Amino acid sequence: MGLPIENLVIATNQNDILHRTLKTGSYSQKGVTPSISPSMDIQVSSNFERALFDAYGRDGSAVAQLMDELQSNGEFKISQGAISMLRDTFVSGSASEAQTMAMIKAMKQRTGEVLCPHSAVAVKVAEEHLGAEPMITLATAHPAKFPDAVNEACGIHPPLPAHMADLFKRDERFTQVANDLEALKALILDRVTK
Repeated sequence: MGLPIENLVIATNQNDILHRTLKTGSYSQKGVTPSISPSMDIQVSSNFERALFDAYGRDGSAVAQLMDELQSNGEFKISQGAISMLRDTFVSGSASEAQTMAMIKAMKQRTGEVLCPHSAVAVKVAEEHLGAEPMITLATAHPAKFPDAVNEACGIHPPLPAHMADLFKRDERFTQVANDLEALKALILDRVTK
């Protein structure tokens, strides 16, 4: 879209597979340790698969072979050309649980802003890569989604956003659908055409 982005920064929690991959050139699964930033508790990143697709010159069969290796061996090596392209595009870093909690507390003290754990990971890693260019960190969730972690980090139990303040008092609405693809399609079509 023409936005002059110098680098994209990959921020990961203690389950730092993407940071390790950029450092070593090897995508190697090591298991997942549950964290306060659970959306980062992964070892197979579909977004990274898309980056590999570009790094391998949009060669889907090469990426499919890597994914097969991952499934068979729990790891794969990235070619020199592809890892060079990835390193030219991305920088990375990781945050431990303690660093994540410290960042939530520090941002609250410095700015008054209360971060969710995922956003705290991003800000911590972003701060490591500050330079002459402005850095933008995108928040991923509202801190009220992680009240216990936020409260432990900065002593605040974050309230739900105003438009959701009555969420737990609202009536639950759901529709049961038979385990049948055609029934699901019919329901979706019925709902979107109303």
